[in-house]
Amino acid sequence: MSILTPLVVDGYICFDEAECARAGTALAEQYRSAQPYPHIVMDDFLPPDFLRDLMGEFPTDNNGGETFERAQERLKTQRSPHRLTGRRLRTLLNELNSPAILKFLEAMTGIRHLIGDPYFAGGGLHETRSGGHLGVHADFNIHQRLNCERRLNLLIYLNDDWLPEYGGELEIWDQRMERPWHRVAPVMARAVVFNTALDSFHGQPDALTCPPDRSRRSIATYYYTAPEEGIALLKQRTTVFKERAGSADKKDRRVQFDHFVRDWTPPKLYPYVRRINPFR
Repeated sequence: MSILTPLVVDGYICFDEAECARAGTALAEQYRSAQPYPHIVMDDFLPPDFLRDLMGEFPTDNNGGETFERAQERLKTQRSPHRLTGRRLRTLLNELNSPAILKFLEAMTGIRHLIGDPYFAGGGLHETRSGGHLGVHADFNIHQRLNCERRLNLLIYLNDDWLPEYGGELEIWDQRMERPWHRVAPVMARAVVFNTALDSFHGQPDALTCPPDRSRRSIATYYYTAPEEGIALLKQRTTVFKERAGSADKKDRRVQFDHFVRDWTPPKLYPYVRRINPFR
C-alpha cells in the first residue's frame, strides 16, 4: 500500500487532493519532530510498479541534460521535464507541482502557501553514474525567476535491485557538520522530504560503486514560499558545499568568493565585480 495513489484519467496522471491532505496530516508529527532538522523518509511513497512502468521513458543519453564535472559534484546529470519525450513521466513531474501535492506537503510540514516550480530550477530528473558523487551542501535559497524563498525538497528514488555495496546513500548532516545523522539508500519508490535552510546540510559525498551499466536515478522537485517582507532582506546563496571533517573534500572557494562579493558589493556593481572571481 503506497502513501499516495496516482490516478490515471484518460491517460493523464493526477492525485486526489483529499487523500493527499489526509496522508500529510498523518505524517506531520514524524516529520516535524525529526532531527537534525525536519525531514522524513517514506518507503512506497508511490506504487513501485507504477514507477517501474515509467522507467522506459527515462532518458538514456545526455541530450537535453546538464552534466556536472567538478570536485564537489561529478558525473551527475540533471534533466528538465520540458525536454522529455515520454508523456507519462513528464506528466508525473508536472503533477508533483499540483495543488494536491502542495496540500500533502503543507499538511505534513506545517509550511503554508507553498509554491511549486514550473521552471524546475535545479530539479527534474537526476542521474549519477558510477564513480560520481554530490558533496555535502546546503541548497540555493532564492529562485531568481519566481523571486521566492526555497523551503522544501522532495526526492523520489527510481533504483530497482539496488545493492548496499553500490553506495549512493543520501546523507543528512547536522548543522555543525560533525556527523551524518542518517544515511538513506536510494531504493525504488522511497522518497525523502526535508526543510531547506542555509544549514540543512545533505549530499551523496562518496563515489558510487555500482556497475558501469547502472546509475543512481531520482526525481527532484523543490517548493517555495513568497516571504511577506519580500526577498530583499534575505541573504542570497547559491549551493554551498561543506567539507567533512577528516576527509579529502575540497573547499568550494569559487562560491565562497562569490558570496563575499555579493554581501559586500553594492547591488548595481555586483554583476561586474563577480567576473573577477579568480576561482572560476
